[in-house]
Amino acid sequence: MVRLGTGIGWRPEIADDIARLPGIDWVEVVAENICPDHVPDALRLLRERGTTVVPHGVSLGLGGAERPEPGRLRALAERAEALGSPLVTEHIAFVRAGGPLTASPSIEAGHLLPVPRTRDALDVLCENVRIAQDALPVPLAVENIAALISWPGEEMTEGQFLAELVERTGVRLLIDVANLHTNHVNRGEDPAKALDELPTSAIAYVHVAGGVEKDGVWHDSHAHPVTQPVLDVLAELCARTAPPGVLLERDEDFPAAGELAGELDAIRAVTAAGSAKPVTAAGAAEAATAAGTGDEAAASVRASAAARTGADAPAADAPAADAPAPKAPLPDAPLPEAPVPDAVRERLALAQTALLSALVGDTPPPEGFDRRRLRVQSAALTAKRASVIAKVAPELPEILGTGYRPAFARYAEGRPMTGGYRRDALSFAEHLLADGRPDDSAARRRLTLWWQERSGPAPLPSHPAARFARRVRLALSGGR
Repeated sequence: MVRLGTGIGWRPEIADDIARLPGIDWVEVVAENICPDHVPDALRLLRERGTTVVPHGVSLGLGGAERPEPGRLRALAERAEALGSPLVTEHIAFVRAGGPLTASPSIEAGHLLPVPRTRDALDVLCENVRIAQDALPVPLAVENIAALISWPGEEMTEGQFLAELVERTGVRLLIDVANLHTNHVNRGEDPAKALDELPTSAIAYVHVAGGVEKDGVWHDSHAHPVTQPVLDVLAELCARTAPPGVLLERDEDFPAAGELAGELDAIRAVTAAGSAKPVTAAGAAEAATAAGTGDEAAASVRASAAARTGADAPAADAPAADAPAPKAPLPDAPLPEAPVPDAVRERLALAQTALLSALVGDTPPPEGFDRRRLRVQSAALTAKRASVIAKVAPELPEILGTGYRPAFARYAEGRPMTGGYRRDALSFAEHLLADGRPDDSAARRRLTLWWQERSGPAPLPSHPAARFARRVRLALSGGR
């Protein structure tokens, strides 16, 4: 396992601060935001200084019912090679639904949604992970996500689900302790129990991030300071293993460099205390008792895999009476598995499509879900979608001012995203203009010009001189 050290999520808004922060061993970049042929100068300079860069994907949808798209896999592989990365990471989540498996239009979530912890979903996830592993030039690690909602009828805990995923694929884990805390608040799940059930030797690195609680719901915002409960979960993890790397994530509302440095120092203090703390046999036995016998869990995983392949499951050795049960070791070569039947993928596709349609398409909620939590998740998806559109098309909130988010919320209601954020931004502008909005005539003219420049039958020149000339003409005409 590559030793990474202490790192931070690289974002253009804080690139200068990151370059000056002391003790940054590595950075993580959102893979979809990097062009392999045009790596930002600030990131290139970090690499030249010897700073490791890890691409972190958000759009593969490994937990979705469809197989990973070859084009997305190629793009992630290209970024790993361009950045000289020792590994790449993605999420255990689905991000789109619909499509051929359901004979319905494909719709995008615009964010990460939880996978049901069922046998069907695990079988699909394992096959999708193996497809990705075969396509990538470096090892893959996958991340547990934060969730506002729970699937009805789940068959495994998060720790059990992740442990079997590792057993069957050999994939590495990116453990987000902030997400474990989020699921503790939102779903009543015990972070310590999840950590006890994990194969800690599979951990590639750890995420730490801030969030905020509103009306009894924890939002993993990445826009607030890291809280003490999240650091406590990190301490729980470090009491069990020394993670190869720990990384601070911040995506919005960036603080001053001094505050970032303080959060990094707090993370270092926790990891140092964990690595210096001896693990006693009594303490390990207590943890094993709380989580159940480790050998029994490992034997269950191996028996489950053997049942799918027709092989005999090896018997588990009984642990000594005075020793804690050991964790299941990582498999050197996971057993081959038969392809997932189409019927399994179709069942998962129908379930995920029904959920996503209720969240973004205003269809009736699927049976068994908490309707209040679905409303919270739906609002969160709309807010996330509006935030990304504001970054992709910053002119829109500039033109619309304080009316941007209310107008976008009205537009998004019952209108799922189907063609990516840039297409979504154009559709939003078209929707406003077709309704004769904005009410202010000057703002409406500016929005019309913005839309024409990007979607007219003969797009206007986009080089800087042409854009400057159009702005001058607009100013001289008084916005007419």
